[in-house]
Amino acid sequence: MKKFDKERLLLAVAGPVIALVVAVALTSVVLIASGKNPIEPYTIMFEQATFSDIQVLIINQASMYYIAALAVAIGFRMNLFNIGVDGQYQLAAMMAAVVGAHAALPAVLQVPLLILTAVLTGAFWAGIAGLLKVTRGVSEVVATIMLNAIATSLIAYLWLPDVFGVKVGNNNTTGEMHESGWVPGFDMGEAGEIYGLVVLAALLGIGYWVVLNRTRFGFDLRASGASETAAAASGVNPKRMVLTAMLVSGGLAGLAGLPILLGDSHTYNLNFPTGIGFLGIGIALLGRNSPTGIAFAALLWAWLDKASQDLDYQGYDKEIAVIMQGLIVIAVVVSYEAVREWGLRRQQRRVGAELAAGHVLGASSDNNTEKEVAGR
Repeated sequence: MKKFDKERLLLAVAGPVIALVVAVALTSVVLIASGKNPIEPYTIMFEQATFSDIQVLIINQASMYYIAALAVAIGFRMNLFNIGVDGQYQLAAMMAAVVGAHAALPAVLQVPLLILTAVLTGAFWAGIAGLLKVTRGVSEVVATIMLNAIATSLIAYLWLPDVFGVKVGNNNTTGEMHESGWVPGFDMGEAGEIYGLVVLAALLGIGYWVVLNRTRFGFDLRASGASETAAAASGVNPKRMVLTAMLVSGGLAGLAGLPILLGDSHTYNLNFPTGIGFLGIGIALLGRNSPTGIAFAALLWAWLDKASQDLDYQGYDKEIAVIMQGLIVIAVVVSYEAVREWGLRRQQRRVGAELAAGHVLGASSDNNTEKEVAGR
């Protein structure tokens, strides 16, 4: 491996490692300050991860985190901050649940219909922010935050019994979906069942890498994210790329809730998981927008969620995991900037050394030429 490649690998790994070390250290300080053992909570959580049922829960949760983080990462690649993934996937999940409860097609048609419904709903909701940005210059951050609030209100309206809502006790639901829309999982015996759409999450990760690194669209996306001016000079339409990136990001976001919807709950109700879109931001940052990095970050986040449940029974607050997640996000931002500055300084020193070596070599060559002329 070349020296330059080793340095790039070192820079890519240094950020996440520093962030995790800093997060663990700061969380330990919090535990010590509260009079708790700073080591035992981690021991408990690692022990929980050895149980097969917890492993199944971690994989299932990570599949949703992974899809949400991919949606965020698409925006990041374009220098867009799609903070509306949360509203996009919740609204998409609800619309898919409504369609699944009212349409009864064969499974070979029903499942693709529900997936398409979720993709189109998420893309439409994100496309509103994209359209506002390219036509009116509205920041996608502001637009998507407002669209999150509107999505919450729209879901509350769709839950009304006179619309699509079905009241089950004190719970608002969309009614149970037809079985043809259920996606069977992988039976792990007493450990439970892994969602069938975990496979979809893996395929999306592969597709994400292929599109970004092996297609013209991926090149245009990365070029526009690096420099809109340079991209425009090479024939790329920046506004079209912004709108396309938001549509793709929203379409991916729409899929984030489907693993649990089609694999477990089979209805959209008050117990449907929320906040996955916001967690996807931290996961995408920790994974450096890489499909492999995001996968490890999603598993880490899911482990912190599921393995921390036993802390309450061991005299510790499970919110320790939440504190650690927040510290990871902060540490990621700081460590990546520090690593970037370190990399720039190393590059500047290397270029300076090469220029100095070239100057010395050039001067030596000139002296030899002068001596040859004088000898003649």
